[in-house]
Amino acid sequence: MLRDATVPITSIAGGLLLSAWNLGWLPEWDALIAAAFVVAGGAVFALDGLTRKSLVTAPLLTAFGVAAYGYVELGWRSRLIVPLLMIFAGLMMLVARFAPLPETGERPVRVPPSSERSDAEHP
Repeated sequence: MLRDATVPITSIAGGLLLSAWNLGWLPEWDALIAAAFVVAGGAVFALDGLTRKSLVTAPLLTAFGVAAYGYVELGWRSRLIVPLLMIFAGLMMLVARFAPLPETGERPVRVPPSSERSDAEHP
């Protein structure tokens, strides 16, 4: 089972959109690509829950989608977008570093104390 859904979700969403665009299945809908990043950010939270990694990845995917929309549709300049995304990424990494959250969504394995173990487990 996957420990983290970030890479698979981002890879699938990006691959599907890039393939559809390259095959001519999508018209020039740059806003659709930006929306896919926002949806991918929400999907990371939905599938992974609130962890340190998802606390960084999901908002960054969302911010990238907003930045892409702003660049294509609103005329934002990349010389403003790139530093802002870098600052936001750094802030989210600092927040995640000090957040009392698990590193990943993986649940620890519980080993029962020796008094709860049966004699069949220890010959």
